[in-house]
Parts: sequence; structure tokens; C-alpha cells
Amino acid sequence: MTAISSYARALAVATGTAAPTATVRHAHLSARPFVLVPLTLAGEANAPLAAMVGTAWDEATLLVVAQPRNRDLRFAFADQLAQIMLPHVLGFAAATEELTSGPRSLDAPQLIVPNPAGVEFVRLFARSTRFRSTEGEYAVAPNVPVLGRWLTFFAERAEIPGSSLMLAVTDLLGLHWATGQSALEDANLAALLGWIDPPPGLRGAAAARLAEDPRHCPPAGPTTDPGFDTEQLAPAIAAYDTAVAAAAADPAAGSAGVARAVTRLENLLRTQLQPTWDLVWRALDLLDGLPPGASVPARWETDRARYTGFHTYMVEEGLPQARRDGAVTAARRLNRIEQAQAAYDADRAFDDPLVMAQHRVTGEAFSGTVVAVERDRRIPNGRGKGRLVTRPLLTVRTEDPIRLTVGAKVVASSRRRQECVIEAIDIPPEGGGLLITLEARSGMGRSAVPAPGTVAEVGESLCYSAVLADGVRSAPMPDTADTPWTHGGPPEPYEPTEKDTAEAWE
Repeated sequence: MTAISSYARALAVATGTAAPTATVRHAHLSARPFVLVPLTLAGEANAPLAAMVGTAWDEATLLVVAQPRNRDLRFAFADQLAQIMLPHVLGFAAATEELTSGPRSLDAPQLIVPNPAGVEFVRLFARSTRFRSTEGEYAVAPNVPVLGRWLTFFAERAEIPGSSLMLAVTDLLGLHWATGQSALEDANLAALLGWIDPPPGLRGAAAARLAEDPRHCPPAGPTTDPGFDTEQLAPAIAAYDTAVAAAAADPAAGSAGVARAVTRLENLLRTQLQPTWDLVWRALDLLDGLPPGASVPARWETDRARYTGFHTYMVEEGLPQARRDGAVTAARRLNRIEQAQAAYDADRAFDDPLVMAQHRVTGEAFSGTVVAVERDRRIPNGRGKGRLVTRPLLTVRTEDPIRLTVGAKVVASSRRRQECVIEAIDIPPEGGGLLITLEARSGMGRSAVPAPGTVAEVGESLCYSAVLADGVRSAPMPDTADTPWTHGGPPEPYEPTEKDTAEAWE
């Protein structure tokens, strides 16, 4: 927690409503997001109980597993979800644009879940379905393993900072507003929205307390309230089991009882899912009211490229993703995540003055006024033969405390293409702040004289930051075939086996 976020939380407590911590939206929002609100059965590892899905607030579809411990019903649920979700996901591949690197979809699907636990549900549910066989004794519908592979793709993209292909609403709201409650309490979507958008006549704390009452607002899933489980859900599932047993003894008379039991469960679970469904769409409307950050479209282009690449892979090969990464693959994945995090941190800071303020407080950025410019300075390029390069010097006076040292690379938020290096940090004789001398090393064109406007002028106000996208370096990774023995040696070529389908809840 930074000083800025701490102040924002204190301000939220004082005012009774959440304080904004961003001036722009730092994620892409699709015009047609696919919203998934899941529920799981308590005491079972990721056994689906129900889900509400759809691409519009008023077009929700309820899917229910009447007996989550029944394997056939679980995979029938997966097939139903696939029949709804796959046409939506695959439909974005039809319209593409041609680039030098190949085709790229003009748009991509976006999967929205209420909270990080929803992301974990998708990851585990994907693993339990992507290896399933469509033939043999325990065959599942052909759509089921395809759905699992696509859900795995979304879950893996959710790990990448800055990706918008799969988003948890509570994380997204917490990125843009600070509440007067703890981070753990912010995981409750209803309580979080109680602070951000409280009902008329209520302050944030009162609205959050009301939202935390499961009788007023059920949990946002995928877990259910224990009181609901004991008092309502367990008797309803028991009634279904009794109806199924009666139908087995007398199919003609018992089928109506099964239908009534299923309807009872659907009505019961709808009461648990509908409030969260409404909260998700309400949150998306609030987020849509923020203008997107300048870097958001570029990151969405990357997401579109990843979607197109995976769609091509599914068409050409379609094998399920491995259950576990090998040593080299895992190291590469970690490095990608670290690089994406560095780039995302830099993008957010340069897009948003409130985010940049957090770096100014920690001394990783500073704002000041240019007081001197040596525009036409030229120095040897270090390669001999008397060649010179243009390296202007700028002196910036700042009142900000900094923790940067000579040699640090910085970039101005209004001049992102111009990299500068700190040459000196001095205290002016008259006191009052610091004088920071910067050497500009790029962004001036190729001529000996810098192009007009490429070098700052005296009196210009600039904000420089050392939070840059290239802040993470990685040692070269060996080829997978050269994995050292200390890390298990070269892995065997991956081929799906029956063991891959084994899950704790079976």
C-alpha cells in the first residue's frame, strides 16, 4: 500500500464514499463481454453447482447441476456452457485484418467473472474438462474438451498483467477506487460497490455492512453461504435425489417429480446468482464511464493477436495444454509475466497522473520545470574516428524528493519517445529543491541539429519517471531440449493420457 492509496482510503472513511485512485480506465471493456457468475458445491473441489451466463444484462441464462456429485450431470453442465460460450468465442475469428505478421482478429472475446475466485474456478474447471475423451466408456460431448482448452487459454491470459481477455470485476474496481475497508473486504463485490456507488441515503460503511448480510445479498460466488447450504440447498438436493429414486422405480409417475425438484433448485439458485449478476453489470457500467487510458488500445491489440494465434492453433492442432509446465517453459512464463508487469506499471503511470503521483511519493518519479537547456551539445560517440552525436542537456528544478541516482534512465510523460539519463543531481546555492541535469539520448531525429520541438524549452513543466517498460531483464533461456539435469533434464514430448483427467473431486 502506497502513501497515496493510504490517503485515499482515509479520505473514503472521512467522506463516506470511495475515493478515485485513477483518472482513466486501465483496461479494455468489450461492447459484448461474456459474463460468467459460477457457484460451486461446498465440500467438493470445484464441483459446479450453477452458473449464470450471457452477453447482456437482460439476457441471462441459468445453468444448474441438480446433483453436483453426479459425474454425468457435471459434464452435461459443461456441454450446456460450451453450447452457449463457444459460438460467442469463435465468432470473433471471422473478421480479421491482414498484417505483415499475419492475420489478426478485428475484435476478441472478453470473459468477465465477479472476483479472483471466479478466475480460479475457470482454471480448475478448464483442467477438469480439456483432457476428456469424446469416445469410450466415459465419453463426453465433443464440445466439452474444446471448452476446457478455451477456458484454459482465458485463465492463462488472466495471469498476464494488463491483459483484458479475462477480468475479475473486484480487481478492476479496486484498481480505480479506494474504499474505507480492508483489501480482504474489498473481495466482496457487493461491499465494494457499496462504497463506490452507495444507495441513496447511505454512506459507504453502512452500505457495505448491509451488503455483507447474506440474507440481503448472497455471496458473489463461487462459494455459497453456509446458512443457505444447510437450510435451503441441502433439502432441495435431497428432494431431487428422492425424486430420481422414485422415477427409477416408476418412470411414468416419477418424471413429474424430478421436473418439480429441478424447478425448485433453479428458482432457489437463481436467488443466489441474480444479485451478483446485477452487481457485475452495474460495475461494468461504472467502469465504462471512465475514459480509457492512452495505452489501453495497444494492449488490446496484443490480446487480439493472442486470441487469433490460439484460434489458429485450435484449428490446426487443438491438443490440450499440458497439465504442468516443464522447467524452461515455466521460467519463460514467469519472465513474460514479469515483463508484462513492468510494461503495465509504466503504461499506467504515463497514462494517469494519479498513478504517477504514487511514484513521485516513492521517489521513482519527479515533476519540475526546465530552467536551462544546452540544445546543440555534441559529444564523441565513443566509436572513434572523431564522430560526434547530439546529446542535449536539460536542467530541471524539482521540489519532489527523489531516490534516483546518477545514471538512472528516465522518460517524461509528455515525451515518451525521448529517453534521458541523469547526469547530475545538485542542490542549488539558494536552496529550494533540487537541480537535476539530464542528457537526452533519443527522440530528436537523425540530423546534427535537433528537430524543432524535440527538445524541451526553458519554462516547460515536465514529469519524469524511472518506471519503464524495460525494467525487467532475463538471462537467455536454454532450448527445452537442453534443460539441465538439475531441473529434470529434457522433458518427454507431451501427450495427453488418462492420468491427466484425474481430479481431486472424482
